Amino acid sequence: MLVEMELSRIIISEIGDQQVIYLREVNGERIFPILIGIFEATTIDRRVNQEFSPQRPLTHDLLKNTIESLGGRLTDIVITHLEDHTYYAMLRVDQNGELVEIDSRPSDAIALSIHYDPPVPIFVHESVLEQTSK
Repeated sequence: MLVEMELSRIIISEIGDQQVIYLREVNGERIFPILIGIFEATTIDRRVNQEFSPQRPLTHDLLKNTIESLGGRLTDIVITHLEDHTYYAMLRVDQNGELVEIDSRPSDAIALSIHYDPPVPIFVHESVLEQTSK
């Protein structure tokens, strides 16, 4: 079962190499933290706060443009499982009525999701939420 989540909070530490983003369950109370790198955290933070408008496409802009140029539409992202302390995610792209799933780091998937207006839905598999609540 998939649980819809939304970006709730970003914590950026300039002295550490791992940052934290928090996803919050839509219509629920669960919170899901993910450790991410500084580049992804900064990208997400800049996009959310609209502090930075690059003159040329950055990496997540490039990916969005590529998906659209190839006739696809990012429908949602899904954090699918946890393995050896690493989360795995999928970008789910509708291309001419066919669902194409693309392996992704959750941080990149979330950063890409907020490049859309409104942001693309984020889902976390129930089993992942159960594992993280232990």
